[in-house]
Amino acid sequence: TPVQTRGGEPSAAIMSMMWSAALQLVKRSSSSSALGGRASVIGCRSLSSSSSSDTAPLGVTSVPSVKMLIDGNFVESQAKDFVPLTNPATQEVIGHVPLCTPQEFENAVQSSKEAFKTWRNTPVQTRARVMLKFQELIRANFEELAVNVSVEQGKTLADARGDVFRGLEVVEFACSVPTISMGELMENVAGGIDTYSIRQPLGVVAGICPFNFPAMVPLWMYPLACTVGNTFVLKPSEQDPGASLMLAEMAMEAGLPKGVLNIVHGQHDIVNAICDHQDIRAISFVGGDGAGKHVYSRGTAAGKRVQSNMGAKNHAVVLPDAQVEATVSALTGAFAGAAGQRCMAISAAVFVGDAYDAFIDKIADKATGLKVSGGLEPGCDVGPMISPKAQERAEGLIAKGIEEGAVCVLDGRGYKPEGYEKGNFLAPTVLKDVTPDMTCYKEEIFGPVLCCLKANSLQEAIEIINANPYGNGTSLFTTNGAAARKFQNEIDVGQVGINIPIPVPLPMFSFTGSRGSFRGDLNFYGKAGMQFYTQWKTITARWPESDIPKTARAEGLSGVGASAPGQD
Repeated sequence: TPVQTRGGEPSAAIMSMMWSAALQLVKRSSSSSALGGRASVIGCRSLSSSSSSDTAPLGVTSVPSVKMLIDGNFVESQAKDFVPLTNPATQEVIGHVPLCTPQEFENAVQSSKEAFKTWRNTPVQTRARVMLKFQELIRANFEELAVNVSVEQGKTLADARGDVFRGLEVVEFACSVPTISMGELMENVAGGIDTYSIRQPLGVVAGICPFNFPAMVPLWMYPLACTVGNTFVLKPSEQDPGASLMLAEMAMEAGLPKGVLNIVHGQHDIVNAICDHQDIRAISFVGGDGAGKHVYSRGTAAGKRVQSNMGAKNHAVVLPDAQVEATVSALTGAFAGAAGQRCMAISAAVFVGDAYDAFIDKIADKATGLKVSGGLEPGCDVGPMISPKAQERAEGLIAKGIEEGAVCVLDGRGYKPEGYEKGNFLAPTVLKDVTPDMTCYKEEIFGPVLCCLKANSLQEAIEIINANPYGNGTSLFTTNGAAARKFQNEIDVGQVGINIPIPVPLPMFSFTGSRGSFRGDLNFYGKAGMQFYTQWKTITARWPESDIPKTARAEGLSGVGASAPGQD
């Protein structure tokens, strides 16, 4: 993203808030969603109330700058470099995001470090009650969050609601921390000696978030991390930070003390600072391959615990006996929904035998009927991609696939919805006759594109998928139980769906992507997430009972090594 340089001090002119822009878009689209009174409160706290024509990027005369959250206060950055925050459906600049300074980042870390001293000793039930109140506030402000996600990220309102809801589920799960984080104890491991293990928080931990789930992914991270006693430094995507700031305000209203959560903005420099800072004990990352590998390597080299969710090439396998209508609907939504910008989107479908000719045209016909438009438009099925660069990359991979021999059954390139001609739109696209050696198959397209491959048997389909380096998710569509059992047993992918297109586990389980899609030992949320944010401490204790007569040992235990000679 090109950096826009902003010089001088802003004027005192009152600015139109991002939420005002969102409200105008809602009205323009005749959407039934309305913003409540909270919108202006959040807007005023997390967005700058001042700007001027000589400081706004891209020639925009009146846009706010996004604030940071440091030590319980939304503060404006002193940075000189900003990136534009745009609505992907219109390219309208609705704000600018600061690339925060090294000192501002240091302030955030030190705030979290100081807050940890008292937060770690706050009773676990009290920490859980904060999350209980937090989930209540998310529910109360659900529509405002969804509209913000739609405006900044481009998702349809339905997809944006799903984004918020799946994050909300993790907050609800965090309320169970008192139960899932209990330790272990064994008494009398030796004469009068007890040993017990407890889980303790790590300290200051950090999260680096992607653009594609601006509400859900932050909620994968800090609710669980903070409930077990850590403090958190969050870096949301600079492309859509609004939801993170709204959620942070709700968390503080729910009772999260100042400093427990801090939010900074930036790009490469801040990511490297997170990896290198000696006071940050662990990093949660979700994003692309290059950045994910970099964060894992640099973070672990600095002695940190790292969990890194990265790229994917999720396959669906369709057997000839699959239910036609249900399978067609499932695959269409799984590859085109959210404009294909989901780490669990189905981007490759392997059709076995006769299924190849029976399903592909039906999927293309179904996708043709999807409405592609601005995310807040009523009835919209597919919104814009996040940026012109993302759109160009996806279109380039489509062209490369055709050049290498793929047949384009449905071509969504060049589509411009009425009223959104400047948006980053790519309509659903279906390629067939794709082979594993083609570029469009080997690379993650991250757009509404389905690559269709053919296999002669279920075994061949399994071998195709297992040969792919990624291991995030896969699905099988069939009515044959034996085939399903073979598939789930032999497939080398971390998350498997049977007649389920996007098998994302609920938070009582964990998000278990594997192989090239994940680096680390402990996955996100669920029990594994709790384990990632805590460390074991084992205590062995002996309290001599000098004034109490010794308890006699049971007969028959002499000589079995229960204690050292002479210590019976």
